[in-house]
Amino acid sequence: MRKTLALIVCIAALAFDRPAPAQRELGARPTDSGGPLIFEQAAYDVTHYDLAVKVEPAQQSISGTLTARARIVHPVDWFVLDLDTPLAVGAASLVEGPREAARPLRFERRGGKIWVALPRTMQPGEAVAVRVTYAGKPRVAPRPPWVGGFVWAKTPSGEHWVATACQMDGADVWWPCKDHPSDEPDSMSLHITVPSNLVAASNGRLTGVVKNGDGTSTYNWHVSTPINNYGVALNIAPYRTINGTYRSVTGETVPTTFWVLPENYEKGQKLFAELPDMLRFFEKHLGPYPFRADKIGIAETPHLGMEHQTVIAYGNEFKPAENGFDWLLFHELGHEWWANLVTASDWRDFWIHEGFQSYMDALYNGEKGGEAAYRRHIARLRASIRNKQAVAPREPRSAVQVFLAAPDYVRSDGDIYNKGALALHTLRYLIGDKAFFTALRRMAYPSPSAERLKDGRQCRFVTTDDFLRIAEDASGMKLDWFFEVYLRQPDAPRLVSSIEGDALTLRWETPGGLPFPMPVEVQLGDAVRRVNVSTSPVTVPLNGQKPVVDPSGWVLRAD
Repeated sequence: MRKTLALIVCIAALAFDRPAPAQRELGARPTDSGGPLIFEQAAYDVTHYDLAVKVEPAQQSISGTLTARARIVHPVDWFVLDLDTPLAVGAASLVEGPREAARPLRFERRGGKIWVALPRTMQPGEAVAVRVTYAGKPRVAPRPPWVGGFVWAKTPSGEHWVATACQMDGADVWWPCKDHPSDEPDSMSLHITVPSNLVAASNGRLTGVVKNGDGTSTYNWHVSTPINNYGVALNIAPYRTINGTYRSVTGETVPTTFWVLPENYEKGQKLFAELPDMLRFFEKHLGPYPFRADKIGIAETPHLGMEHQTVIAYGNEFKPAENGFDWLLFHELGHEWWANLVTASDWRDFWIHEGFQSYMDALYNGEKGGEAAYRRHIARLRASIRNKQAVAPREPRSAVQVFLAAPDYVRSDGDIYNKGALALHTLRYLIGDKAFFTALRRMAYPSPSAERLKDGRQCRFVTTDDFLRIAEDASGMKLDWFFEVYLRQPDAPRLVSSIEGDALTLRWETPGGLPFPMPVEVQLGDAVRRVNVSTSPVTVPLNGQKPVVDPSGWVLRAD
């Protein structure tokens, strides 16, 4: 299990329910994910979710049963789950005994939470299984995947096409759960009932399909490893499947499947052919595909995309990027490492998902189009950063706070993607390729032995400080100053330069005078010199030549 420490920390710090700042200021946006945990939720550690859900596309409604199995880590007499307010709870019960009899329990709805009264105060180390039934019309996603919920769409032929997307809003928009990134089940089972003319693609491995005899079929899926809540997904359509296998760098053969609309089957075959090259690229830099025990999966969706574990959502309409590959498929596939293998335990570190994968996008552009393509990609990232908030703040954050900039929490800041990627680009320059790519791989897998695991122990929670330590170990350098300036506060450093006579003077200007011993390249004629620059001025003789500072654009700085 990889989440107990985060829960214990929350228990010590939080003894009552209070909204995060973004939740108080959201106004028209009623849903969010993460933020401070209440005591009653920090008191338990989920080990398994069993979710049975019936989806009725014609009515745009769902009904389901969720059984949450958990281990108690602090004495508690309430079991609290999150569930969005449009969905009604029918009953709650305690599942116990060898025959798993359901013992009715009293419950209360308090806003978006279900408070289930346990029969006694449960003690640390005890196991508990709580079951709730629920039903209703789930929130419709108004702008998926960024403003999420259920997506009720139609295929070009007029058949039902359904998907879920809930990264920022939380999985509780469609199923009861502990809606916080710090607690993932060790495994999960899903039983999805849909009209028999439709197919339900989901996470993990398909263990069977049951024809119910009433015009519906139930698709049974099992996820054998930890999974983040927002990565649990339904994809429902009259899909055709494109199947294959991929031979991992470990030597294992992994099943691959693309669930594609019948109208796009031929396009899907062409896109599917790109998958092995992308997988080889990731395995070369980061280590083996993490979920070899389950599958490699893609589902065509009526929204752009999302990193749903082992069934990534694809909605890019089969459009290639400038270097001939589908950027959306590549980006979402990379999240199997940066999000699903390694996961931020709090949304404050979410740049580890988005910034790291955005940097992989740049690397793959370079792989496909050469160094010039890599530099063009970096230049596009540089043009889009906003410096509105810290990329990796130290305080807990909700999803909305991290993705959207204060004070209005409406417009995306975007810096967890682009500024995060640029910080990695600059780190690569600072510590060199060997140390950088070693650190990147060790952030994904901390050791070669971890790369061989596939039973769930390869998955872990990570923080920004973890990467700091890994980068320092790989490079032999102290790097806390680098992380402090680029990630812990919003403002970019400014390089102040002036020419007097035949000399160039350089110094760094940093917020609050933070230390920043960042070297900068200076080109004089055909020669490039690396100059050690700090907040104190340094002088470079020009010898009658015109200088070009940072000619390759390595260093992230304010204009």
